[in-house]
Amino acid sequence: MAFFKMRAPRKFEHKYIYVDERREKLEKIESNAKRDLGLLPPEELSYKERIQGAFVNSTTHLRRRKQNRGYLKTQTIIVMLLIAIFVLHYLLTGSWSF
Repeated sequence: MAFFKMRAPRKFEHKYIYVDERREKLEKIESNAKRDLGLLPPEELSYKERIQGAFVNSTTHLRRRKQNRGYLKTQTIIVMLLIAIFVLHYLLTGSWSF
């Protein structure tokens, strides 16, 4: 069963109904421009922005796992493709040898 990956449960995702994302992005761009011009004091990072990704970046095994995600999928596809070729060859010729 090493070829198959267990699916993780779906993550909770709450979408707000009465939020104007475009307006919030424009306000953020405007405030960043004012900070660049020196009209507003520098903004401190929020708690969420400071700790985001801190645990994954501090541990080497999680960093490696995050970087190797695509490789494992490619490896599984190649193995499955080889198995399919062998089965197709057997069905067409009746023998396992090439």
